[in-house]
Amino acid sequence: MIRFLIDECLHASLVEVANGAGHEAHHVVHLGMQGLKDPEVMERVRLHGFTLVTNNAMDFRRLYSREPIHAGLIILLPQVRPALQRALFRAVFVHLGGRDDLIDKVVEVGLDGADVFITERDMPAR
Repeated sequence: MIRFLIDECLHASLVEVANGAGHEAHHVVHLGMQGLKDPEVMERVRLHGFTLVTNNAMDFRRLYSREPIHAGLIILLPQVRPALQRALFRAVFVHLGGRDDLIDKVVEVGLDGADVFITERDMPAR
């Protein structure tokens, strides 16, 4: 089971997508974390072993690159409506194929026209 933290830039309904896939998920707003600066969110991610799901690629790629080990990062690349956010997040679970951790992995999911693409890599690079 992966413990997800959904960033405030994404819709709260992503919590139900993760829970429906058999994982634990929380939205930052439900945890009273709205308005925290990215380093403060990163501190909570580290403390609680969350895999962060965000649209804020630039800032969190930088923050995660400094971590010696982490529980994973998922980046939904395009800024899209909630229904499409849910579809992209569901595609991540298909990609994971039942894996229950993303230790030191960054998964990026986005759109190329009408096609969903997913890339996964190690971070920090080893």
